[in-house]
Amino acid sequence: MRTGSSGGSARGPRRPTEWLRRVSLPYLLLLPALLLELLVHLVPMVIGVVVSFKELTQFYIRDWGAAPWAGFGNYRMAVDFDAPVGEALLHSFLVTVGFTLLSVGLCWLIGTAAAICMQDTFRGRGLLRALFLVPYALPVYAAVITWVFMFQHDNGLVNHVLHDQLHLTDKPSFWLIGDNSFFALLTVSVWKGWPFAFLIVMAGLQNVPRELYEAAALDGAGTWQQIRHITLPSLRPVNQVLVLVLFLWTFNDFNTPYVLFGRAAPEAADLVSVHIYQASFVSWNFGTGSAMSVLLLLFLLAVTGVYLALTSRGRRTADA
Repeated sequence: MRTGSSGGSARGPRRPTEWLRRVSLPYLLLLPALLLELLVHLVPMVIGVVVSFKELTQFYIRDWGAAPWAGFGNYRMAVDFDAPVGEALLHSFLVTVGFTLLSVGLCWLIGTAAAICMQDTFRGRGLLRALFLVPYALPVYAAVITWVFMFQHDNGLVNHVLHDQLHLTDKPSFWLIGDNSFFALLTVSVWKGWPFAFLIVMAGLQNVPRELYEAAALDGAGTWQQIRHITLPSLRPVNQVLVLVLFLWTFNDFNTPYVLFGRAAPEAADLVSVHIYQASFVSWNFGTGSAMSVLLLLFLLAVTGVYLALTSRGRRTADA
């Protein structure tokens, strides 16, 4: 009886302190990360929103709290497309949209093609996989500075190959100024971005059963038919996340154009990120720059929401 009583008490309800410790432990473990998130992201974001409603220029930089209240004046200036500030912002936005669509599309296409080719076993596959990931593993500044030297007008490798070796151009091209700057920026962005798409798609392909391809081959399906009816549908969930991440990274990219062109990007490669930097730290109008940043944040949130809604609806339709 004593043994049964002892066993029954062991199986009885836990004490309140033990229950509280068990429930609160996960939150205590998450607390340091939450505090760092607040300090690193949320607090500067709130300060940026407050600054966007102020006439903060170089005259108030030492005491930004004393800057006059501008209300929505900075926002009206940013979206007034008939004025110089709004017209320049609209041009930068359109350049960024075109650049992002091309970069994301090419990164996804090259990465998916490379991942599909790497599925078959052949000698040297491991070495090729490692080489494909080199652009993604390199530090951004080191990689982009190397491209700066390659794009030089007089002694750059790009002009040496295109003009001196292949004779595709009549004369050496200027790649870091003028209209060609857009293609130079796109080349660097795709070069350093497609290995990420390759890595994600290659991981997603590991979950596709090989039996599907074997059954399709027995039914007479060719390579393209297998890719169209097996590979791409199986990769739909992976591609939905991949495209969204690539879009956000590319649209917000600041390091690549800044290292490639410096503080003043050419008009053809004037991305929004660099444009906001110039409005804030070159023109010393932090109020207008903060308003542009808030507008960019709202645009990206809207695009993300619409994209997730459309993909979720498409997933539910496919499941039905």
